[in-house]
Amino acid sequence: MKFATLFAIFFLFLACPAAGNSESCIQCHTDESILESLVAIPKIKPQTVIGPAGPPAVPIPKTYHKRYLIDKNLLDKDPHFINGCSSCHKGDEKSIDQEKAHTGIIKKPSADLKICSDCHGDITKAYQSAPHYTVQGMLNKVSKRLSKKEETIFIEKVFGQSCKSCHASCGDCHVSSPSKEGTSTGLLRGHSFVKKDEGKTCAVCHGGRVYPEYTGKHNPSPDVHFQRGMACIDCHKKSHLHGGPDGAGKNEKMVQNKPKCSDCHKLGREAKVTAKLAHARHEGSVSCYGCHSQGEYNNCYNCHIGKGATSKLGFILGLNPDDKKTLTTLRAIPVARDTFLSVGIKMESFDEVHDYRSTSVHNIQKSTERTRSCDTCHVRRKGFLSKDTLMKNGSKANESLIFKLLPLSIN
Repeated sequence: MKFATLFAIFFLFLACPAAGNSESCIQCHTDESILESLVAIPKIKPQTVIGPAGPPAVPIPKTYHKRYLIDKNLLDKDPHFINGCSSCHKGDEKSIDQEKAHTGIIKKPSADLKICSDCHGDITKAYQSAPHYTVQGMLNKVSKRLSKKEETIFIEKVFGQSCKSCHASCGDCHVSSPSKEGTSTGLLRGHSFVKKDEGKTCAVCHGGRVYPEYTGKHNPSPDVHFQRGMACIDCHKKSHLHGGPDGAGKNEKMVQNKPKCSDCHKLGREAKVTAKLAHARHEGSVSCYGCHSQGEYNNCYNCHIGKGATSKLGFILGLNPDDKKTLTTLRAIPVARDTFLSVGIKMESFDEVHDYRSTSVHNIQKSTERTRSCDTCHVRRKGFLSKDTLMKNGSKANESLIFKLLPLSIN
């Protein structure tokens, strides 16, 4: 079999003398039969718990090789192929031996933004400080629970080896699907440079919580915006994803610039008088999600290094930790007191940070249980955070998020 494969590659070299197309990379990666014989399916350890992106990808033996298959039609059309594969991926493009050809190979060239900056300078300049690339926001949030000494340990033993691995390079969104638990579904469209393919990019990293909510996995129907054909980028503009003056910059500036419901749904333009009165009464005191989230969404708990976290559906209403004035939907943060204990981090300031954060739930409907009846909140107080429902052994700061609901006034 191996002799036959090498013979086939040699024949292809003779048949395709053009410089760009004569690379051994092209000969193998555009021929499905050759790839099928050479690509080995990796062994994936079974996962008993999940991370933020959801369950790991499951390789399908019959089609696994296709994730590396390049579309021949792109070779003469796509300018990215002009200088050949090795200009970005390195390796030995002249060798027909699989091992030698892949010596020194760079699997993700765009992890170094300089590769893309020659042609996309403005975007890469902004993106080098964007949260999707730096994951700096994760470090900032965790650091609030740590002493200076613990922060140093965290950066060395956890952030660089675990959290930082989640950052997205240009290619993770525009060429191939990002890796989840070390496994990727491969090229999006035969190595073409895709502007957007949210089901294969956004959904991979945000597939544990946001995307399943949006597409209706946990509720009777998908988010109303998904039903209307809206994609992620219709609200989350490229300036938010790539970074920039009006988008996401370093740290957590993205919070100030993220999409707002009122960007499209202006107050005072409601068709029904009852809706107009309800919005006027709750403006500034209740977030849109507090009433228009149609039901339960995923919350993660008890995360530990190397073991992931456990997920649980729930609906939580409490004060926004960022302003303490607005009632909103909250999502549990999976950090526990002993999350990093295995590397010597006790989190000395654990009780100074809330274990819940305000969340823009992506399961919106115009009519919900709370919009149909005032009693759902004001009488039954369904979903409200209370001392009885606070997570066990959580931060002492959590109690400050309990909303003291006033009696219903009909005046």
